[in-house]
Amino acid sequence: MSRIQNFEMLTSHGNQTGRNHMAQLLEAGLSVCDPYLGVKRFVRMDGCSLIFDGPEFELKNDPRSGPAVYNLEHYDRVIVVGAAKGVQRAALALEEILGDYLTGGHVIGKHGDPLICKKIGVTLAGHPIPDDFCVEGCKKIYEWSEHITERDLVITIVGSGVSSLMTWPIEGVSLQEMRDLTHMLQIEKGAITEDLNCIRTHLDRMKGGKISRLFQKATLVHLITTDIAKTNTPVLRLDYETLMQNNRFLATLADGTTFADAMDVFRRYHIWERTPKAIQDYFLKADPSGETVKLKEYESQNARVFGLTPKYETLYPAVREKAIELGYKPYMLCEYLCAEAREAGFVSGLIALNCERSGEPFETPCVIFTSGELVVTVGSHKGVGGRNQEYCLAAATKIAGSRRIVVGAVDTDGTDGPGGLKLSGAPDCLAGAIIDGYTMEEAMKNGIDIYHVLDTHAASEPLWKLGCGIQATHNISVLDLGIILITK
Repeated sequence: MSRIQNFEMLTSHGNQTGRNHMAQLLEAGLSVCDPYLGVKRFVRMDGCSLIFDGPEFELKNDPRSGPAVYNLEHYDRVIVVGAAKGVQRAALALEEILGDYLTGGHVIGKHGDPLICKKIGVTLAGHPIPDDFCVEGCKKIYEWSEHITERDLVITIVGSGVSSLMTWPIEGVSLQEMRDLTHMLQIEKGAITEDLNCIRTHLDRMKGGKISRLFQKATLVHLITTDIAKTNTPVLRLDYETLMQNNRFLATLADGTTFADAMDVFRRYHIWERTPKAIQDYFLKADPSGETVKLKEYESQNARVFGLTPKYETLYPAVREKAIELGYKPYMLCEYLCAEAREAGFVSGLIALNCERSGEPFETPCVIFTSGELVVTVGSHKGVGGRNQEYCLAAATKIAGSRRIVVGAVDTDGTDGPGGLKLSGAPDCLAGAIIDGYTMEEAMKNGIDIYHVLDTHAASEPLWKLGCGIQATHNISVLDLGIILITK
């Protein structure tokens, strides 16, 4: 089933051929990363033995490398817990594989996800700003840990989105204070997730490996929905020890942040004076008992860790293959693009124009793609939008009049931004957008001032009205996919 739900709307105007090809390219990237398929390829039952087997799903230099085999007759319970965008896809696959051996469990997904699990409990909760449902879901996971023993097998699932979805503040810090802190840093200041996590990981009862402390008596298998070795820098790949010493978001593993790192973030974003006193007091005290799980403690647990999306199955090979099939030369511009979305869009539009006019630095017809996580510094504005939508609209201002350039971008989980769009027939949250050289002209005809939209960070409504906003089904996030397409 296609993940893009409004293909005809997106491709029926402007540069129709280019838009059609762009939609196919985005669909190729969106469809390839599905943890349901990863679990089915990697996990199997052989009689009463549960087997996790595949070197491509492991981290390089994992000291416990090799197939993980568990005789389920030796366990009283098999429990599945976790939190991530698209977490139910992995959980459903485990339900099907384990059958009657599965005792139950609980996972936390994102509002808007369809409920598909049958035996594992599900709470849908807030992202990127946590809400009461996040706490409710964490409490239900905690209930499974209360009577844990050595005769339990616990399978955890985490991935992108866990840092918000798995939120249960420590005693003395309220959920509202966590919400305000998250909004101030991530929305208002445009902080990257890694920086925000230095703070909120220490203020949580489960993040930073603390959830694994709750289940430490059990045998643990940690599943990560994404490419576990991927870094937030281009090209480099993480091995086991490097990940465990630098991890800033995988809540079940060893954590690489410290109280000192958190204080650095407070200073760097100039928010200390606006931080609630309860949070200030906690970090000034920096009680060692409140520190997150480090590598030595993690390795004392009976745990294995696997990623469900090997690099060769990520969106890049899928997009490359589709581009070649459609007659384009594919180029990776940047594997991890982290910049202000609007500025990245301006630059991408100008690069596209350079290629169109001179064939440099990329010979046309071509597809140029990026991944990563753009940021939007919203300030006090309340507009509904998302980083990929803003990126596309900014690019539209630069490529206006081009008959060959099309730009598209999506958040691969199917939700770009916090949502809140209230238009008849439109989804609450767009996945991204497709624009071309006709978009500025179409906006002017419809009385839409794109520059004002960019200034107020309110991209969703105009993009939907222009037939440029993407509606997509939900799944895991493997960050953003941005594509510049230049036709013949």
